[in-house]
Amino acid sequence: MGPWLDSVTGWLTANPQWLAAAVFIVAFVECLAIAGLIVPGTVLLFAVAVLAGSGALSLSETLLLGFVAGVLGDIVSYFVGRHFHQNIRRLPGLRHHPEWIAGAEAYFQRYGIASLLVGRFIGPLRPMLPMVAGMFDMPFPRFAAVSLLAAAGWSVAYLLPGWATGAAIRLPLPEGFWLQAGIVAGSVAVMVGLSATSSLRRHRRATTWISGMSLLILIGLFIGYPHLTALDQGVMTLVQEHRSATLDEVAVTFTLIGEFRYMLIFSTLLTGLLLLARQWRQALFAGATLLITAMANTGIKHFLARLRPEVLTDPLTSYSMPSGHASGSFALFLTIAILAGREQPPRMRLTWLLLGCLPALTISLSRVYLGAHWPSDILAGAMLASCVCAAVLWLSQRETPLPAMQWKIWWLILPAMVAAFSFFALRHFSHAMLRYAY
Repeated sequence: MGPWLDSVTGWLTANPQWLAAAVFIVAFVECLAIAGLIVPGTVLLFAVAVLAGSGALSLSETLLLGFVAGVLGDIVSYFVGRHFHQNIRRLPGLRHHPEWIAGAEAYFQRYGIASLLVGRFIGPLRPMLPMVAGMFDMPFPRFAAVSLLAAAGWSVAYLLPGWATGAAIRLPLPEGFWLQAGIVAGSVAVMVGLSATSSLRRHRRATTWISGMSLLILIGLFIGYPHLTALDQGVMTLVQEHRSATLDEVAVTFTLIGEFRYMLIFSTLLTGLLLLARQWRQALFAGATLLITAMANTGIKHFLARLRPEVLTDPLTSYSMPSGHASGSFALFLTIAILAGREQPPRMRLTWLLLGCLPALTISLSRVYLGAHWPSDILAGAMLASCVCAAVLWLSQRETPLPAMQWKIWWLILPAMVAAFSFFALRHFSHAMLRYAY
């Protein structure tokens, strides 16, 4: 595939006016039933995203193209399944590879709506699940709502890394940036890879390994952050070059949601609802994780006393490592993801963790975008939350595994959490609109 990929990227480099169409077409095919299994869309998507980040397209344009194309691919696949129903098994490709649809069908029947959200991030299932949803006559409004949410997260997860790589290659970054970025990225990749492997193999000490590896990276950041200036300043340069008024409002919204007082409200709400539902062990796990993370973050931050990228007038808020926004949001969403993955297959549990990391990462990156935290602050906050979360989970399961919660309990928790997040987000946007009006 190398020469073919090189020829495609070479042609797009010489004809950048077609790059937007290429991003849209590749994202569409990647999410299209049957075609998404045949075409190496993930590799192509990264390649065209790198070219987009080299200056041809802005980040917002790239993500929007991927989002719209992903939704369109889902809708086409859905109506194909709804039109053919069981006769879809006779279509070219599926007739000779019945296993392609069998796995998606079993996954959809087992997890329902959640399969569309989680399966979006599982390669073999992504293009097939919308078609299966149509085949089983899922109501279109319900399908469309889930598809919009899943496509938003998918476009960020699959396009942002490539776009950022292209932008980083183009910019004159500080000397030593790539070495430091390689060391940090390699350390996190090893930690994530070993964590995923131990979880997939159901190793009985998986949680202790995850906690220990997170702690090692955290200690390394505490010791080595004075030597990561090229990485921190390089990423900050990359981000600040692409600021815009629209993205500023979005970033401010997410960063406000991640403030301590709001995270305290969300954490109290989650723990309170678990207690109300008489989920004592789950409430203890959630409350302990969130409380210990907050206390550890505050103590470490004042011990290190690292100044923020921007000079603040309030000395009580002038320290940045680890990021409170990162540690608080990762602790909250990882807790929810862990509770959602109880008594489910390892791949499903890992996918829930990935989904939990997406909103936490969005909140965390908003701090880098606004210049309020160094990138190493964000990573330290994420590692702190991961370490505490895994350690508390291990303690909670020393005698017996943490049980799964019934769906009726989730129907109590999820609407309440979504309503709380939506309330604060809408309140900020309403205030912003009033400022523009006057």
